[in-house]
Amino acid sequence: MSGTRQMVLTMFMLSFGYHSGAWRLPDSRSEEIGRLGLIRDMAKAAEAAKLHAVFFADSQDAGPVRANANLGTAVHEPISVMSALSGHTEKIGLMGTMSTTFSEPYNAARQFAGLDLLSDGRAGWNIVTSVMGQRNFGMEQLPDPETRYRRATEFTEVVLKLWDSWAPDAIINDRAGGRWVESDRIRDIDHVGEFFQVQGALNMPRPPQGRPLLVQAGQSEAGKTLGARFADAIYTAQPDREKSIEFYADFKRRVAANGRDPEKVKILPGVMPVVAPTLAEAREHADELARCVDEVSGRATVARVLGASVDDLDLDDRIPADRIVDGPHRDARFKTLYSRMAAEMTVREFMVALSRGHGHRWIVGTPATVADSLIEWFEARAADGFNLNPPSVPHGMDAMLTLLVPELQERGYFQDDYRGDTLRERIGAELHP
Repeated sequence: MSGTRQMVLTMFMLSFGYHSGAWRLPDSRSEEIGRLGLIRDMAKAAEAAKLHAVFFADSQDAGPVRANANLGTAVHEPISVMSALSGHTEKIGLMGTMSTTFSEPYNAARQFAGLDLLSDGRAGWNIVTSVMGQRNFGMEQLPDPETRYRRATEFTEVVLKLWDSWAPDAIINDRAGGRWVESDRIRDIDHVGEFFQVQGALNMPRPPQGRPLLVQAGQSEAGKTLGARFADAIYTAQPDREKSIEFYADFKRRVAANGRDPEKVKILPGVMPVVAPTLAEAREHADELARCVDEVSGRATVARVLGASVDDLDLDDRIPADRIVDGPHRDARFKTLYSRMAAEMTVREFMVALSRGHGHRWIVGTPATVADSLIEWFEARAADGFNLNPPSVPHGMDAMLTLLVPELQERGYFQDDYRGDTLRERIGAELHP
């Protein structure tokens, strides 16, 4: 092991399982989707494994659910579910998505400050711009990506100002004098910008972390600019080791150019590990998952990713080049991953590839061989850790947490207990007292 550097590990809370067909397995808990019991059990299992945080994605559109594709991102509203989990967990971080396209910064600042208070400093915000759902918010069309990211930048600036609007010593709790706060230590921000006018101050105390942890996942140029300026952790889809090394080095340079410590910003590629005591058992579970792929929803996922129907093609037909069309509306994952995958695959192959990884790396093996692969990436500075995507729930998740994580702990690459009082301290991010 190299020095004292250890991995940061978080878990993607998709209760269907990350593989899009996993909910069809006989032992899945699909009848409990959306209920607290299932999410509570997942979070507590991740905490027992000493993972740094659990992560909730979000969606503002019912399209993926209707298509039975990439299920789970739209089922849980992150703030409400993380608030509920704060009472059922003690140390694990609670990170969730909130869109800067469809939200307002004052509400975002209040909600994440509230979650940080409820959880004693364990909240994290995944900053995103939305790529769908505009008609649910009175928009015929989304703003172009450049405008969305300008808004996201100003949105984040306002949220940070609001979190800082209470001085750390604003609460004096003077019972004898009848003053709970020192009023001159709560300051208006008086923000006037391109998108927002916000007087402030925040109407609730400063978050225990000063600033809840900031996460960002945009892989476009604008997304990387935003992340390098603000984020404490970067989620990214990197199926290729050499490209991940390039991404890692480039992002760390961007962080340094913003006057920040690159070692305090963690690069966390997503990975779906299919783990079992033997390789044969791991392959058997991977094959079982592959058999769960439904042709109708699989075709719908391919069509959604491409923006073009493939209903007239046989499953073993190659996808015609004229249906793999780039353009300004395309997101970074299409440009860097999906377009290349589609050009090299048949409809069936692309459908299966999307069902199991959605552009992220997936590994099938024993705890030792999967750990070898993760350690190789970690030592090569392709990653500071990983966002673990459970292939199925509960089976694949339990194997990941009880077989793979202990293997990493035994080799000294992952913590065997929590250290520090807040999420920021535990992952080694910059502190904001």
